Amino acid sequence: MTTDEILEKTKSFLAQFISVNVADDEDLFASGLVNSLFAMQLVLFVEKEFSIKVENEDLDYDNFRTLNAIVSFIERKIG
Repeated sequence: MTTDEILEKTKSFLAQFISVNVADDEDLFASGLVNSLFAMQLVLFVEKEFSIKVENEDLDYDNFRTLNAIVSFIERKIG
């Protein structure tokens, strides 16, 4: 799966919950677009959509803070 495919799938997921366009490097938490409860939905999406296991040590906001961070995290886990 390419970086662009991962990015598009993640953007599509976020678009279901966020009604504004999000820049790839925008901090989703600092901007108030998502909260810690939504972070768990995001983790479940990543696990299901990309068939990866998010371990306890992976549960760091830095892995999920921006679209770019999420894509990088997924690529590391798949790769």
